[in-house]
Amino acid sequence: MTSSIARATEGTPHTPITPIRHLIVIVGENHSFDNLFGTYQAVGGQTVSNLLSKGIINADGTPGPHFVEAQQWQASVTDKYSITPQRTRPFATLPQPNSTFAFGRKPNEPDARFPADLPSGPFQLSHYAPYQLSFTGDPAHRFFQMWQQFDDGRGDLFPWVATTVGTGSEGKPPPVPFTDQSTRQGAVSMGFYNMTQGDAPVFKFIADHYAMSDNFHQGIMGGTGASFIYLGTGDLAYYSDGNGNPATPPTSLIEDPNPWPGSNNWYKQDGYASGSYVNCADESQPGVAPIAAYLRALHRPSRCDPGHYYLV
Repeated sequence: MTSSIARATEGTPHTPITPIRHLIVIVGENHSFDNLFGTYQAVGGQTVSNLLSKGIINADGTPGPHFVEAQQWQASVTDKYSITPQRTRPFATLPQPNSTFAFGRKPNEPDARFPADLPSGPFQLSHYAPYQLSFTGDPAHRFFQMWQQFDDGRGDLFPWVATTVGTGSEGKPPPVPFTDQSTRQGAVSMGFYNMTQGDAPVFKFIADHYAMSDNFHQGIMGGTGASFIYLGTGDLAYYSDGNGNPATPPTSLIEDPNPWPGSNNWYKQDGYASGSYVNCADESQPGVAPIAAYLRALHRPSRCDPGHYYLV
């Protein structure tokens, strides 16, 4: 009976409930919404929430009347991981973007295309290099790092997180000497492109002609693997024995975002290169309790299954 029904329905055109027939997902990994659409101006009388509409920048990419709202801060975490670190003082100027992974640049040094006195907030990448050649390094986009960058909704700790831990420690002690370039980041996360001046024309065309969700970056906090699996399956991956049963990963693959002794926010263990996992149902695990408490305050309790180490 089942096979007969299956054969009967094979090749039958599916009539969509809505006029939407195709959904194209563009994964803008390593790019926030404002990185690409910070100066986008919606067409057809529509509105968009971005750096330009909030007055943080002007259409020409210069600081706007509300630029201070995007001011970036320094902070201190020397004991236990925190998603709301104690802020110490604002950056007077941004750390110079690092050249690692940048087009045609010598890696792991300040990117000389950008001045060392950038204002403490968003800056236009293509103001200092042609759009086609202006991409810089790889901004940190990791689970525990992103929670700190978010900073209870203020979004004011991007360069601090980038320069204190970057993409992770891999279980190694902090480099000596430790500078704002040691993590190969600098302030690359604060750069944006300017659509009003012709940057990112393909993305502008798509935004002009199709529906767009503004201020969306990704559905989960986390790195590449977790985000891609989530997009494809609607679920999170966990460490298993190969037969679907949860298992405990090696210690080297379990994240520990508590700071290395004597450091400021340099995580004890972040398995960036080989994958890393967190047992988020166990609040005694490093870094789990502050995130779980924050979600409970929003009436969004954790849905982590006991004994599961999820890929982050």
